[in-house]
Amino acid sequence: MAIKKIRLGKYREGVNFTAIREIKLLQEIKHAHVIELVDVFAHKKNLNLVFEFCSSDLEMVIKDKSAPLSAAEVKSYAKMTLEAVKHCHDNWVIHRDLKPNNLLIAPTGCLKLADFGLARIFGSPDRRFTHQVFARWYRAPELLLGSKTYGPGVDVWAVGCIFAELMLRRPFFAGSSDIDQLGKVYAALGTPTETIWPGVSTLPDFIEFVYVPPPSLRDTFPNETDEAIDLLKQMLAYDPNKRLTAAQALEHAYFHTKPAALPYEQLPKRFVPPSAREVDESPDNVRGATNRRSLSGPKTGEKRRLDDDDDAPGTSDSTDPNFRPKLGEEDREQLRKRKNALDQAFADAD
Repeated sequence: MAIKKIRLGKYREGVNFTAIREIKLLQEIKHAHVIELVDVFAHKKNLNLVFEFCSSDLEMVIKDKSAPLSAAEVKSYAKMTLEAVKHCHDNWVIHRDLKPNNLLIAPTGCLKLADFGLARIFGSPDRRFTHQVFARWYRAPELLLGSKTYGPGVDVWAVGCIFAELMLRRPFFAGSSDIDQLGKVYAALGTPTETIWPGVSTLPDFIEFVYVPPPSLRDTFPNETDEAIDLLKQMLAYDPNKRLTAAQALEHAYFHTKPAALPYEQLPKRFVPPSAREVDESPDNVRGATNRRSLSGPKTGEKRRLDDDDDAPGTSDSTDPNFRPKLGEEDREQLRKRKNALDQAFADAD
């Protein structure tokens, strides 16, 4: 078993709502490729979530350059990820935080989707969500452009980024800011136009870039099959309405051509000493992954931002106790406003 400890705050703060959300969804979603929540119990000042044990994650697999990834292994990891995402979408849940270090690997080799702290139920007409979700490198372009009405396509975009990362052994779009992220996406896929993506210019944060025609993905992935490149292209379609669903992706020709995806039992086993997996999560870091967050050093993308659809506190993706995120002036101003609002709320309560 792996235990995720969440320190309970003061009485007036209560249990962090992301923990409640994660518990609720994991109790309802049961699948071979979704992490199993075995038990929840309180002890002293901690809320303890008991999960099945996982010894590694997909980020470690990608970064381990000493172990080459065969086409059959890449196909296996991509298939298991899509099966987990499909099951979530079939149950009207969007994950909103897909990235390699949230895809855990059990001792058997089976991949498990974890960290449901940002997951939400979708399907209500015109429901608005925050666009500040996902680590930046895996954030769909509609989110980067400020859209607050979106659906499961944002998860599929992230899976496409992970699929590309498995093939490249490095992040496909590694932007240092939202503008830089858009620039890297446009450089790799071409600049979207109204013809390619109807309505793109009406999105809240739309910024006009110099037009770049879509380059050939074959230049970036010279050793991959035509089926792999076609699947990637369809998962990374700009228009969410034209993007493949997880179910459609699993039916793509890529998964029905040789080499076949390896059964997870035949995948290389990767284990990590228990001491490297110790995680102590405060309420402000409750969104950390289950049991190996300290393995990988600085995390991909960026620290999470304010979840403005339900007023969630921002958290850092790093578990280094000395980590201090670098804040821009806009972030500082946002934090100042939030602090003033909280001070006023406490003053009114007193």
